Amino acid sequence: MIPSGIIQRRLISQRLARGGAKSKNPGAVVQWLAAVQAQDYAGAKWAVGMRLPGSTDADVEAAFNRGTILRTHVLRPTWHFVAPADIRWLLALTAPRVHAANAHMYRKLDLDARICRRSDATLSKALEGGQHLTRAELRTVLQRHGIATGEERMAYLVMHAELEGVVCSGPRRGKQFTYALLEERVPAIKAITRDEALRELAGRFFTSRGPATVQDLAKWSGLTVADARRGVESAKRRLEHEVIDGTTYWYADSKRRTVGTRAPAAHLLSIYDEYICSYREGSAIIGAGHTARRSGTGESGLYIAVVNGGVVGRWSRTFAKGRLAVRIHLYHRLRRAAHRAVKASAKKFGAFMQMPIELQVSEPDF
Repeated sequence: MIPSGIIQRRLISQRLARGGAKSKNPGAVVQWLAAVQAQDYAGAKWAVGMRLPGSTDADVEAAFNRGTILRTHVLRPTWHFVAPADIRWLLALTAPRVHAANAHMYRKLDLDARICRRSDATLSKALEGGQHLTRAELRTVLQRHGIATGEERMAYLVMHAELEGVVCSGPRRGKQFTYALLEERVPAIKAITRDEALRELAGRFFTSRGPATVQDLAKWSGLTVADARRGVESAKRRLEHEVIDGTTYWYADSKRRTVGTRAPAAHLLSIYDEYICSYREGSAIIGAGHTARRSGTGESGLYIAVVNGGVVGRWSRTFAKGRLAVRIHLYHRLRRAAHRAVKASAKKFGAFMQMPIELQVSEPDF
């Protein structure tokens, strides 16, 4: 088990607890974290909102539509929010690893280099001149040019174009996502070397998530452990480290701030939140006995309640008739202060959504 002090310091680094600098806007939150896992779009917006007190879902949505937050496949074969200033060097650094991870599916779907190049060029042409098209519209374009677009095939064709820096997210059209040309959405900037990118990624990771390990960086970034070590070695001047029980933890805060003895801090998270998915050692967060509950299916397995960095239950939310129903199921009885903190976290979610909430908290009978 990782010491509780490490967990508390991570909450501060992640800007989920007081004690560190504050971000000024949604884009700054994303840039602080380098990337925010975002296949659960609503959960990713809330992940940004939790780290920006006083912000709303509408604020994050507006930032996305303006392009100060982008959504693309990077790091691993899944969507992430990234800042415009970071998208190109992150893609250059991590896209080869994602392509390698996708290689089996490319072969299975008969997506050879020739077809992918042709698809990329066709998508690029369709999006020229500020066109923002949905996936369905891009599918029609590809079919018109004789490129087969079965459901899986279309997903990998678009992902390939994202990884090659051809397309990225455009503004939403109602509830639908659109794609845009990256070169039109983000002005070109001077490229950095691979070693510079490794240094920047390592520095950003341990600043926003430390104390953490080299293995954590490798797991989160999709890079090899060797590359993660190279990044740490290059970023050493901006990092510090300590060894606890034989494990080396890297971080960027020499003051070693902790949350201390203040009232319990509670958060309602998605399992894709960066606090959950950034670390290789899941027991530090999930706790013995809760792993099975975390892996449940449906929404009840997607959202978890956390107190002082440890999982205490699961939660769900339902929107109906202008109201927001939040249901929290606790895995064990909490002390009164922790119980109040959980309720307060639900109210913060309601404020973020700008909706009145109907809150129900259930505990075990034993």
